[in-house]
Amino acid sequence: MPAASYRHVQTASWVPTDRDASVTAHYRVLPFPEEWRDAILTLCNAGLGPDAEPWRTVPTRRLEQVLQAFAPDVLVMPRPFHDRDGEPARWLYVAESAPDPLPPQVLMPLLNRWLGELRPEAEHRALLKSVRAELAAHPPEWEPVRRELLTGDLTRGGTAVPQDHQFTLTTDWLARRILDLGPYPYDAGALHFRAMPRGPRDKGAELVSQPLPYEPGKPAGTWWFSVVLNITLHTVPFDPLPRFHLHWSVRRWATRVGAKSGRLHLPYGSRTTVLLRPRVPVLPGVPLSRRFAVAQLERRWDKESESFADGWAYGGPARLLADIALGEPFPDAEAILTDPEGWLRRDVRAGIVYRTAMGSHAVKAGLMPHQCSQLTDWAEQALPEQLRPAPRLTHTALAGTKPLNAPPASVKKGEKEQEEARRTAERREAVAYAVASLGDVPEGPAVLEARLLWQTPEMRATAVAALAERLGLKGDGGTPTEEVHQDATPAAPIVLEWQTPELTVRLLCYRPIREDTDRLVALTGGLDIPSDTRRTRDVVAAAVHARRTETAAWLRQDRTGGVPALALVEIDRPDDFATRDHDPKFALRLGCADAGFVTQFIAVPKKVKGYNTIGNQNHRALMAWDDGLRQLGARVHPEHGLTDGVPEGMRYAAVWMVRKNRTTRTRWAADVPVAVLVTPHTRGSGLARVQGWDPDADDGAGAWVPYPAMLLKLTRLAEVRPLIPAPRATEGADDAQQTGRKRRSWRADREEQRRQAEEWLQKVRASLRREPTLLMVDAQNARSHWTWLQDGRTEPDRIRDGHAEPRRLDAELRLLRVRSSRNRETAQWWGVNPKEGPNGMPSHLWVPEGDGPDSDPARVFYSTTPKPVQFKSSAVEADKLAPRPIRMGPRKGQPTIDTGEVGWTPTLLEIAVLGCHEEDGDVPQALALAVHLLRQPPDYPEALGLPLPLHLAGLGQQYVLPTRGGESEEAAPAVDPNPAKYPAPGLEEGPDAQESNASDDSDDSDDQEGQLTLFDDALQE
Repeated sequence: MPAASYRHVQTASWVPTDRDASVTAHYRVLPFPEEWRDAILTLCNAGLGPDAEPWRTVPTRRLEQVLQAFAPDVLVMPRPFHDRDGEPARWLYVAESAPDPLPPQVLMPLLNRWLGELRPEAEHRALLKSVRAELAAHPPEWEPVRRELLTGDLTRGGTAVPQDHQFTLTTDWLARRILDLGPYPYDAGALHFRAMPRGPRDKGAELVSQPLPYEPGKPAGTWWFSVVLNITLHTVPFDPLPRFHLHWSVRRWATRVGAKSGRLHLPYGSRTTVLLRPRVPVLPGVPLSRRFAVAQLERRWDKESESFADGWAYGGPARLLADIALGEPFPDAEAILTDPEGWLRRDVRAGIVYRTAMGSHAVKAGLMPHQCSQLTDWAEQALPEQLRPAPRLTHTALAGTKPLNAPPASVKKGEKEQEEARRTAERREAVAYAVASLGDVPEGPAVLEARLLWQTPEMRATAVAALAERLGLKGDGGTPTEEVHQDATPAAPIVLEWQTPELTVRLLCYRPIREDTDRLVALTGGLDIPSDTRRTRDVVAAAVHARRTETAAWLRQDRTGGVPALALVEIDRPDDFATRDHDPKFALRLGCADAGFVTQFIAVPKKVKGYNTIGNQNHRALMAWDDGLRQLGARVHPEHGLTDGVPEGMRYAAVWMVRKNRTTRTRWAADVPVAVLVTPHTRGSGLARVQGWDPDADDGAGAWVPYPAMLLKLTRLAEVRPLIPAPRATEGADDAQQTGRKRRSWRADREEQRRQAEEWLQKVRASLRREPTLLMVDAQNARSHWTWLQDGRTEPDRIRDGHAEPRRLDAELRLLRVRSSRNRETAQWWGVNPKEGPNGMPSHLWVPEGDGPDSDPARVFYSTTPKPVQFKSSAVEADKLAPRPIRMGPRKGQPTIDTGEVGWTPTLLEIAVLGCHEEDGDVPQALALAVHLLRQPPDYPEALGLPLPLHLAGLGQQYVLPTRGGESEEAAPAVDPNPAKYPAPGLEEGPDAQESNASDDSDDSDDQEGQLTLFDDALQE
């Protein structure tokens, strides 16, 4: 079957028919009585020291968790909030048609129990009694209200502003309409969906199907999964209509117990979600809900027994109602953990959501685009007359899908050698241009000095050969005998050297071993953590600091100049160490940086069960050298080839917020801005100078410095030292301190960080005035600090980076913002097949319909990139629910099912041209196209999740916080356990890449077990 030629893409999103579209719905609401507020706050703050941070809002989180577990029909709104019409805050909502979820005989005892848990100390009993009396004197009462579900306001920039309650109420209304459709039929059965409860931290509505069995044969047994639909409300810059995204995904269930333990493994350091479906109302008097209920399990350290213990999360519903007579006993955590499949099979009385830290799962994440389109078509039957599917997008006609200097898609057999020689020369010229820009370079050819810190002779030989292959170097560089290699040290290294017309390459080789009294110590060995000591934060921090200091002192024996250099370090996999805490990678990176080296790691070749890096070690070495050389600023710049609509000689700047390692006693964890500037050399050369912003240069005025110099300076933010955390108050005061120095509130720290970031930004912006520059930012990464980027604040062709009023952009500056699918902020999508056949996933820049010469130019565009090589053969019509016939190959026509295959779709990257100069010839579509092509640098094996300058800025995170992932860190998967922390962007290369749509939309992110003892404050809220 020939490949389809896609001209349009469709998104899984709905929009109102027009600005006047209106829907009202009736609810019963329970306001949080203001009469309670002062009394409860007095109770919460009783006994706190004078330096402790007092409560300013009533801590209702535990009570809300009980509602999600026992009264899931109640929609809990964020607190505090106020309606725009001046009404008091509405806290709990329930649809008018639903039965009373909390009758007075249930609500009042529940509230009294919650108050008792806030401050259970004996000395506060009298105060507690008076608060309960206050509550009895002013009991809450349900009130009928009517709410507008579609109509909202507009910003000064013309962007829709939904009303606060619409993010929960409108999406829940749409979800209930979809439920009214009944089951979703498919060839092998039907999906029966149930709604999930919604708390103040939940986004939109969620529907989950019944668990479905999958029996792959190997691994043996039955594996379970469900189909999930999330509906979320979003806005788009300068669009007066809000939009609702439908996001389809797979939720996998954890059912495998350990062979030795006989129980399910719970990751330490975070909570695991459990979906509950009681047979009778758990709270007597509360109607049985058709929604799933939610609770959480956790593994925690028990100080008394000095061991780990599994159970319901501390402070959750099981604890709050521990001694209350229930209609049905709350499930026992031990029983669920020892028989998770049994509880799942029994009408889903309890289902534990799978997480990747629990081991492998036969069901793979994600759905392919054609199946998403089928599910969305079915859901569209629930569309009310006031909504319609979002308009299709059409690909741009300004240029092709790839940069001008992109490698050809296919090469004739007789021309492969010539093409490879061309690419090698191109890469070598880029390296020469980069190292010549570092400074202190002697006359003549540029000189590249790199270090190879090897452990095995096999990888040493492979790495040397790979460097010669990558740069087209002739000969072996003068490789000595094995005995001479074994005796090399930083003070007396083995030096291999090659000469080319453009570049002199010197590779210094030695093992990462130092002498310690009468023994040799491997710096790449596990961190020195005593086996008889509990791995606390202080113990791990001390070990990291010690290895960092040792590495820096050892490497300083080998410094021949002040310019940054590259060290390629051979190291074992994280799983090869005793625990993840023992992994020395981050300590080595910091130590190498202290000595002036940027670092790239490569795994020791070995073959163990489920892991073999011997057969592909040459490929891994090639990729490692590529990534390492890029850290020196060596890049082949993608040529867009545009002559109209883009300023001649335009530079590209990018801003990224990197996360400092954790909170301190008096401050919350901070985000620190970094900036990268990419300056193309000459048109058609493929060369570009990469620089980073150093705020301390030029006596504090700031200046652009070589990119690796910026990376090395970032390590000053990674101060990994022992720290005694501030003690916290008892139960109710989850976020307050009783003693110790007063820690400023999160809001105060956030405001100070915003002020500092905007002051920093003003200096960066001032440095960009001399030449045409496109400044790009990532919305999800930077908008919390640079608030002008938020949809509700930005205006076309204006800028604000401080307290002053917005003003026109500087004459040489353009401002562009990208936004990825994180938090479902861009919709799922598919290419619309123009003929009979499956919908696919084409690559291009996509333009809204109607963007033409006779209409106002669009400002928001969408970018998609080609499938990575490992998914080239994946079928766009892959079906996880029922067998389908194979389309091609030797098994053509035979049935297959894709439940065990990853469903992966490239992200739909939103590109918003917030500011440009159309009066001077700028064309927003052309600027967006240039940025789209920046996602496909010729020297990368796959497309990037973000444009190249943003990708480079984001990689600075590796020098501030450790990243989890493979040895090729630029392709590391994203781990985002805290929405406030955004990791370095990775290549868009697989199911776990940052921008893919394949992840489970639950607790299926990688756990941080082992690292949390050191970095938990940075990784968790």
